[in-house]
Parts: sequence; C-alpha cells; structure tokens
Amino acid sequence: MSLTSLPLVEISGEPRERGRQYGEQARERVHRALAYYAEAFGHSSGLTWEEVTRRAARWVEPSRAFAPELVEEMEGVAEGAGIGFLDVVALNARGEIIYDTTFSSMEPDGCTSFALLEEASGDGHVYAGQNWDWRSGVADTVMVLRVVQPGKPTVITHVEAGQVGRQGANSAGIALNANGLGGRFDETVGVPQTLIRRRVLDSSNLNEALEALTKSRAHIASNALITHRQGFTIDLETTPGAIGWMYPTDGLLVHGNHYQAFVPPQLAATYRPGSADSLFRVPRAESGLRAVRQASGTDEARKRIRQAMSDHLGRPESLCTHPDETQPAVRRWATLLSSCVDLTTGDYLIAAGTPCDHDYERVPHNLYDGPHGDLTLSLS
Repeated sequence: MSLTSLPLVEISGEPRERGRQYGEQARERVHRALAYYAEAFGHSSGLTWEEVTRRAARWVEPSRAFAPELVEEMEGVAEGAGIGFLDVVALNARGEIIYDTTFSSMEPDGCTSFALLEEASGDGHVYAGQNWDWRSGVADTVMVLRVVQPGKPTVITHVEAGQVGRQGANSAGIALNANGLGGRFDETVGVPQTLIRRRVLDSSNLNEALEALTKSRAHIASNALITHRQGFTIDLETTPGAIGWMYPTDGLLVHGNHYQAFVPPQLAATYRPGSADSLFRVPRAESGLRAVRQASGTDEARKRIRQAMSDHLGRPESLCTHPDETQPAVRRWATLLSSCVDLTTGDYLIAAGTPCDHDYERVPHNLYDGPHGDLTLSLS
C-alpha cells in the first residue's frame, strides 16, 4: 500500500528485523537524507560527515539505556540500508547535534501543533495534527512509517527516512505532535527526541505516554502535545530540567516554537524566542481553528482545519510556510507536511507539502487496525 504522494513503509516483528525491513524499503530515501545533512552540516559548521558521525557517537549509550529495542531497530535500519550504524544515529539525533555550539547557525525545527476536542470540532470528533516546518531540502526524504510490534500498539508516524519516530498516533488512540523550543542548557548528554517520541507512540495508555516525557532526561528542549481519543489533551514543554504544561481552552489547544506555559529558569533572564514567526503563527492558528466549531459535519470540519492551517500572514515565514528564495537552497524552510488525525474514526490524513495547495489524503490503514485498537471505544 502507499499514498499518492508519499511512500508508506510497513514493518513488523522483532526490533532488529523491523529495522532491517525499514532500511531495505527506504534505502533510497535514507541515502538522500545522509546526502542532505552532510551538505547542511558542512554548510553550517565546516565539518565533514565523518566528523559529524563521530560526534553522534555520544548519544549511543544514553539511547541504549533508555530504549534498547529502538537502538536494535536503528542497527537493523543501518543493515537494511547498507550504511553505518552511526549514520543512523546522526539522522535520529540531528536535532541534538544542531544544539552543539559548532552548529549554532543551524536552527531547530519549526511547527505549529493543535488539538481539537469534541466541543470545538463541530462534528463532535477529536482531532490532532500539525504543520511540520523544516528544511525544504529534506522533502524527498519524508515518508510514513507503520510499525506493527509484539506487545505494543500499532504506530503510524511520519518521519525523515532513517528516523524511528517523530509525530504520529497509535492504535491505543494516542496522538503525539511535537515542536522545537530552543535554548541551550548544560552539557549533559541526554536522550534524542526521536527515541522519546517513539516511546510515547509505543505507549498503551495515557499515563505511560506522559511518563515517557516526564521521566526521561531529554538532551534538548522540545514541546509535546498529547491527545487521547476519549477527549483529553495536554501540552508539555519538556526541557533537560523543568517541565511546563498547559490544558485546552474551550476544547482547543495550539502550540508553536516559543515557550507558552513557562520559561525555564536557565533561560529566563535572557530568553528570546528563536522563531519570531511563532509569536503570530499560534494566534492565527487559534483564530482559524475556532471556526471549526461551526462545521456542520465531518467533511466541513476537515475542510476548515485545512483552511486554518493554510494561513499566509507573514509569508514566507507563515503558518503555512513557503521557501524564502532569498536564502541559500540548503537553508530554505517549508511546511513539509500537514497532518490531521481523526482520533474518533481512526482516519490519519496527510497533506504532503504546504496545505494551501495539497489536499489531505487518507493513509490506507485505519489507525485502529492493530493491537490495542478498539474502534467501538473510539466511536463511543
């Protein structure tokens, strides 16, 4: 199975075998990802890719201590794609590598995430999604990964090829949307975000998902918006130190790339948002998504969500982000993908690119087709 515009890679079995299947099926895209980051890191730091992977080695042991099964999966990806294990580590820790002082000129991810509960959706459904903004040069590495794994929920996640997790949802009715936050903390080596996010998506229940965030020691700050199909959502601003959180207002919750719940004490005296456009993307998304409440049915609700996420105030650095042609090609940003997951019906919708000119397309699997899937509960 596949989507019209993005590859869908399906993997199953034990960790190393899943990874091998992943690497074999996504080999071409994984190699594209390596080529892009070799160029991007070289442009921002002057380091060769070999020097980058040597630095990435410091995330191996924290990753193994946190999620040994995901390190096995990464080893399998390397085998299947015919690349080195540290190449895969570097792809999974690219956000953490960026925060090394050597890479101070390479910005972290953008993104605008949202959750709409029953009272805010017009059709009584629970929705979660986001515009995923990052370097436009990785657009041809983006893919959808479906993971069927023993003893855990089935996961659907959209990633850059080679990564074990990023944003997505699972058959237990839990969705994760994530945003970079910025700010440098201490030099302690923590767990890469791709592994923490996958651990959230591997969770069978809400408490387990939240503990993956609150009990892990992340290397960098990152925002996590968790939504459950039974009408609950919470946003956690996670850092290597303290964690802040916020709840929805009238069933709507939106988060961008600046601290909205609190400012960590390590940053408070000098904090400035790393993404100035986040300061207007968030209220614009809130304003547009409030209109979903007036939708007369599911088709109209989804249409209004897409319309809200297509906002162009501040273009090119808008909610729906377009490449800035004045920047070097390797540094240009875009909305790589817009997602909208209906946690009530199990429909996982993706616009592969800017939502203003790409329709939402349904992933050819219902979210609840898998272990822990309970469509009856999701529709109650």
